[in-house]
Amino acid sequence: MKRLQLQRWSSSVLSSRARTGGRLQRHLYSSNRFQSTASNPLPSESDLAGEQSTASSGSTPFLKFTKRQLPSPPVQAARESAKLAALHARLYLPSRLPLETLARCLVDASADPDPQFNNTSLALLGNDLLSNYISEHIVCTYPRLPLTVIFAAVYAYIGPKTLAAMVREWGVEHAAFPGGEVDPGLLQFKRVAPGTDISAEPIRGTTRPNEDQTTWRRSITSSVVYDNEYGDPVMAPKPPADPSGSSPQPPVTAEQASCSLVRAVMGAIYLHAGRLAAKRFFEQHILSRHLNLSELFNFSQPVRDLARLCARENYEQPVAKIISETGRKSRHPVFVVGIYSGKDKLGEGVGGSLVEARSRAAVAALKGWYLYSPLEVRVPSSTEEPGAAPWKPVYVDLGEVIV
Repeated sequence: MKRLQLQRWSSSVLSSRARTGGRLQRHLYSSNRFQSTASNPLPSESDLAGEQSTASSGSTPFLKFTKRQLPSPPVQAARESAKLAALHARLYLPSRLPLETLARCLVDASADPDPQFNNTSLALLGNDLLSNYISEHIVCTYPRLPLTVIFAAVYAYIGPKTLAAMVREWGVEHAAFPGGEVDPGLLQFKRVAPGTDISAEPIRGTTRPNEDQTTWRRSITSSVVYDNEYGDPVMAPKPPADPSGSSPQPPVTAEQASCSLVRAVMGAIYLHAGRLAAKRFFEQHILSRHLNLSELFNFSQPVRDLARLCARENYEQPVAKIISETGRKSRHPVFVVGIYSGKDKLGEGVGGSLVEARSRAAVAALKGWYLYSPLEVRVPSSTEEPGAAPWKPVYVDLGEVIV
């Protein structure tokens, strides 16, 4: 009986050490990653792939683990990855950004829940930087844009679909399954099982107060205070099961993992190379993409909106006048109508009927007002540069006409 109890006790000790050995072995891989010298080299894979070893006399056996038992590649493996070095050169990243940090940007939280080895913290910083830079650029370049169009423009520049397309353009490949033996140059995440309904996840609540009142109207102005940078409700995060943040994370889609990669790279550049390098990366990869803002407008009643705009700005009420026409009594007439406020022509439109031409002229007048851009555009972040001129606020419209 005593021999059976001793055998059960020894097996339980070994199993508990096997569970914690992964984390200890992980730190053996990652400690002193920048201080590896000939006198103090980092442990190699052959040293870690041995059998059981005893520490000292009277101590219990300690299990050693291989790369296959790690949730993500070890830190020093980044120096041996050709894919990672090619990605670093292809994106023209600063030399101050080490390959180890770039490898961490490729590890999603679903692959490795340890916050010291995934890209969660870097992605959080990068998302704030991207939102700040693109918001100030849009607001300062087009100060009369309505909030709905600003939300749509921000989503078009740094939305999930855009960031996922950027990752495909970068040539980043996805790992079939995350693990310590995977090449650090691959994007690692746990995939959602096929057939899973992603939209079926219930809303856990947002930061908006009195969310239970479903009859209340969610205004555009309240979206600035309570919603995210796209104008969508902010989901309340699930309470972590493990306070240390090392509990297993749910699987994610390839689009979500790609978004975290781009945001993490932005945050890593800001931390290692500074603000100027992060701003340069933002201009090269985000602002370089062409976006036609005139296609983001959707007017339901343009004639009424133009009349309200003229009344607010103390202009004369808009009047539609026929500029030219042809084939009035034919099957395909063409009318050219202009919208005038006093002697000033606000817009011009062409249509197959007078009503259609008037509506297009009103839309052209509204777009001409909202898409106004000053000649010299300065964003608030430009004042952080050494020797920069003081900030001069840009013109901001009194309010919105579009409801």
